[in-house]
Amino acid sequence: MLNKLQKEILEIKEEKNAIILSHNYQPGEIQEIADFIGDSLELCIKASQIKDKDLVVFCGVDFMAETAFILNPDKKIVIPDAGAECPMAHMLPAEKIKNAKEVYPDAAVVLYVNTLAEAKAEADVLCTSANALKVVESLDEDTILFGPDYNLAWYVSQHTNKEIIPIPENGHCYVHKMFNPADILFLKQKYPDAEVLVHPECDPEVQEAGDHVLSTGGMLKTIHGSSSETFIIGTEIDMTTRIKSENPDKNVIPAFEEAICENMKLHTLEKIKNSLLKEEFIVKVPEDVAAKALNAVERMLEISS
Repeated sequence: MLNKLQKEILEIKEEKNAIILSHNYQPGEIQEIADFIGDSLELCIKASQIKDKDLVVFCGVDFMAETAFILNPDKKIVIPDAGAECPMAHMLPAEKIKNAKEVYPDAAVVLYVNTLAEAKAEADVLCTSANALKVVESLDEDTILFGPDYNLAWYVSQHTNKEIIPIPENGHCYVHKMFNPADILFLKQKYPDAEVLVHPECDPEVQEAGDHVLSTGGMLKTIHGSSSETFIIGTEIDMTTRIKSENPDKNVIPAFEEAICENMKLHTLEKIKNSLLKEEFIVKVPEDVAAKALNAVERMLEISS
């Protein structure tokens, strides 16, 4: 049952003709009031389909809201807390990509959607953890500059014959760096019938310890289609919140209960209400940067369709 504040938010949302988008890593009380919950790819696609709303409240981190603006420059995109930044995205400024292009002039540039708009503008195409391999395999080039997540680059390199060059060399998600194979092994021994699902942002040795390496959207699909009753989940803790909500008959165990993205958790119900009432904090991207980035975004969406 929704609480008083949640109900107030939904009433204001209707008055403002707004839509609330939430990433899978948002806490349960935000997921409950969202019009749409998804991973990076799903949110990108949903953002590209928004036609009849005047205001988009994006409960995610900065690069996600930027992508929503790039796809909807005529919409007002707001983020409840302006400080909700993705540290990994900030590890790859545009200048680093330009430098890498000079060293590898014949390489294609594939960037994880977890990048800022200025970096997206330097990419040939974007990808997410759900479609990274498909995107790389669709390209004619044999050498790929791939950033900013080293572990996702490693995952792709294990499934393609192309040369994958990570930029930067140590790009990472601090949350997924929290997992270690010893914890996975312990849980597998404790729950021998469990399926272990880990995110490709996890370190290679953690990926190798899992039964499946999947995006958050891929995790949901796998669980929906599996006859197994128990799942060990190696990604941000609130992904288990969504999984449990949609699969109440399953036993869902976090691989590490303290795997919390503090940046995502900056958003609260109070801040969402404020963002609706005051229509802040507005997210915008310079027109020239947005135009370049749009090409890379649309190319990804075409490949993913």
